[in-house]
Amino acid sequence: MDKIWLDQYPEGVPAEADVEAYQSIKEIFEESVRKYRDLPAFENMGTVITYAELDQRSRYFAAYLQKVLGLQKGDPVAIMMPNCLQYPVALFGILRAGLTVVNVNPLYTERELKHQLKDSGAKAIVIVENFCKTLQSVIDETEVRSVLTTRLGDMLGFPKSMIVNFVVRHIKKMVPEWDIPSAQTFERAISEGKWQTLEDVTLSRDDTAFLQYTGGTTGLAKGAVLTHGNMVANMQQAAAWLGDEIEEGREIVVTALPLYHIFSLTANCMVFMRTGGKNLLITNPRDIPTFIKTIRKSGFTAITGVNTLFNALLNHPDFKSVDFSRLKMALGGGMAVQRVVAERWEEVTGAPMLEAYGLTETSPAVTINPLNIKDFTGSIGLPIPNTEVIILDDEGNVLPQGESGELAVRGPQVMKEYLNQPEETKKTFTEDGFFKTGDVAKMDEKGFVYIVDRKKDMINVSGFNVYPNEIEEVASGIDGVLEVAAIGIPDEKSGEVVKLWVVRKDESLTEEKIIEHCREQLTGYKVPKKVAFAEELPKTNVGKILRRKLREDDPDANEG
Repeated sequence: MDKIWLDQYPEGVPAEADVEAYQSIKEIFEESVRKYRDLPAFENMGTVITYAELDQRSRYFAAYLQKVLGLQKGDPVAIMMPNCLQYPVALFGILRAGLTVVNVNPLYTERELKHQLKDSGAKAIVIVENFCKTLQSVIDETEVRSVLTTRLGDMLGFPKSMIVNFVVRHIKKMVPEWDIPSAQTFERAISEGKWQTLEDVTLSRDDTAFLQYTGGTTGLAKGAVLTHGNMVANMQQAAAWLGDEIEEGREIVVTALPLYHIFSLTANCMVFMRTGGKNLLITNPRDIPTFIKTIRKSGFTAITGVNTLFNALLNHPDFKSVDFSRLKMALGGGMAVQRVVAERWEEVTGAPMLEAYGLTETSPAVTINPLNIKDFTGSIGLPIPNTEVIILDDEGNVLPQGESGELAVRGPQVMKEYLNQPEETKKTFTEDGFFKTGDVAKMDEKGFVYIVDRKKDMINVSGFNVYPNEIEEVASGIDGVLEVAAIGIPDEKSGEVVKLWVVRKDESLTEEKIIEHCREQLTGYKVPKKVAFAEELPKTNVGKILRRKLREDDPDANEG
């Protein structure tokens, strides 16, 4: 394969990263806690834990899992919590014990939670008590035998922990009554583990580190089997890409996306742990005023997020009061970053918005824009070291540069398989080992990749393919538009037409004005035929707009 993108690599970025330098995440973690013992590792609600404290608490927890619960190498353990200090302790404790992490979205319904716990075969779960009521309803139908509960404020220190826990339970009433007789507290587990000896488990790159479930936006979530080798590879690839930009022991990354999501898990938690950075955990990123207050004087050097998060920050009047003097980069992924957001971000913060691309199944990073690019290009960047990318037509043939087709990826970060789904796994891989992403993309003559859209979201107007991303990009440039999503609705003449859902920041904005603007910039069949206004758009837990949910609930999309 002719890797044309290598010519565009910045100086010092290698074509191949050393993805075999470590056998496991455990090995990297134990190196980091030795090297950066006195440095801050995680901060949440003003409380900091150092690498030494993280080492000690995760060691005690790992020993508890092994000796008190009797879990064996490879056994799956679920974590169901938002961003809080307990998360990294549980995460690294599970991995140090040689067990498999099953990340669970705390907002799951009973149906979704039951599916994931049953499918993964989780033997134990660490859960914030706010979500215990949901677990209580389904636990008897799963293999979960050990429940370890924690409260949001438990690791914040006295008196903050008491205040936070009181407010969460009694003022905000965020903890529905629950009753799981066998439940033990996470704090008690760590206390008991202190008196146990952690057995050192030998892990290889082939051992499973995570059962990481896909978002489930197209039905029941599938479990991507991510090995230690997959995760280590992506950490090494990212480190090679970032190079000297990352200063050991000096970085502070704002972690607003949930750590149970693959983007934040790898890009924030893992990559910055490897270099002694501090993760500034945001528990509720939707509370924008508190978010801004948290980061205002933090001296943060990096932030990751999705387009909707960056847009929400930019549209809050207090955001301009934040100290951006140390900010080096913002990394946007998870959904398309819109030009208007990227350009405004750089204007306000002085730091570039780098778009990247990845998937749960690829641990996640596949492409990242070079750090020396200063202007927004609309590209998701270049394939990172050790990564091959091709564009396929519907018959599986490789397309030439410039043509749109399905993006396929091969590299050491690509998952082993979908858990318990051999047919799905087989369907997703080509015979020569490329993972088919389901995204429509094209590559230019320099090797830069551009996402055109999701295959499943494509709108077919009289036989012409219309990509929602393009419509949304145009519409988001209208003054008065806060958020926008394009869907296809049935039409007698053309099969489908475009309908636009808009959240306004200016109530005087009309349907006519939006359509007129689109007509000036889009060819006829792409122009929305209908515009509807909403207070908010349905989103996933990380803020990605759910076009599928819009289509399901839209009366125009379900006529007849």
